[in-house]
Amino acid sequence: MNAAAPATVRSLIDEAARALTDAGVAFGHGTTNAHDEAAWLVLWRLGLPLDADLDEAPPTDAGPTTLPPGERAVPAEQAEAVRALVRERIARRVPAAYLTREAWLQGLPFYVDERAIVPRSLIAELLVDGSIDPWLSEHTRHVLDLCTGNGSLAVIAASVYPEVSVVAADISTDALEVARINVERHGLGDRIQVVASDAFSAVPGVFDLIVCNPPYVNAHSMAALPAEFRAEPALALAGGADGMDFVRRLLREAPQHLSEHGVLVLEIGHERAHFEAAFPRLEVVWLDTSAGADQVLLTTREALAQALLVAALSGAAR
Repeated sequence: MNAAAPATVRSLIDEAARALTDAGVAFGHGTTNAHDEAAWLVLWRLGLPLDADLDEAPPTDAGPTTLPPGERAVPAEQAEAVRALVRERIARRVPAAYLTREAWLQGLPFYVDERAIVPRSLIAELLVDGSIDPWLSEHTRHVLDLCTGNGSLAVIAASVYPEVSVVAADISTDALEVARINVERHGLGDRIQVVASDAFSAVPGVFDLIVCNPPYVNAHSMAALPAEFRAEPALALAGGADGMDFVRRLLREAPQHLSEHGVLVLEIGHERAHFEAAFPRLEVVWLDTSAGADQVLLTTREALAQALLVAALSGAAR
């Protein structure tokens, strides 16, 4: 990047996008392309809102020299700070969120660092747009976010359903430190309980709704992940040979922790084929998301219990 060139906000974004493209960095932690990632890095480093309209017309009384935000000159020292951040993104091959210490999910900001994966669960969409509401009722009061990581789904659930209490559980005490930061940041400490738990082992009570974005990446895919994904905690990603190691335990134990009409919403990414091979008897509903209708599923306590019964009877008959 040419540090000597005169810079505007827009030219810095274009310059950063070219650098990211030329370097072949990987996206997927809040952005999907070089331009959006460049805009994030440039606007953050300059202290500008991430949703700034670069083409916004100045007020009519602002004077003849006022320009839209994108065309405003950036002092050389600030421009060099932007370029240094972009160089760091390229050199370290880590998600941009680890550099900015912030990520956004469904319009809410979350603190994040290397102790937890970057928030991006598709379950957040379903909570916000009401897709799972038909399976809930006025009696839905207790929610569990299992494998909570940075706590984003717990925060979103508590924000969407102001009448519920939420337990945010994870095996990683490091990730839970990040989750506590986000619970306090959003002023939800009185409604979200953060719990260290290996699956359900230390989770209190039963729940009307369990949401879970578990480790589900199969071993072959783990080996092929770009560096940006390998920079995240493997504990939160790796799901064993077929990606279903934790999911098997989850589905086996979940009925004991769901209320009579409770439901489980589970994200399994690109592992639908492995999921269906592992659980052929389980009745599920695949939910529509921005990534398609094969990455998040919903099942009920009744369906889980029935599948376990059929599997047990099948095993006993052999």
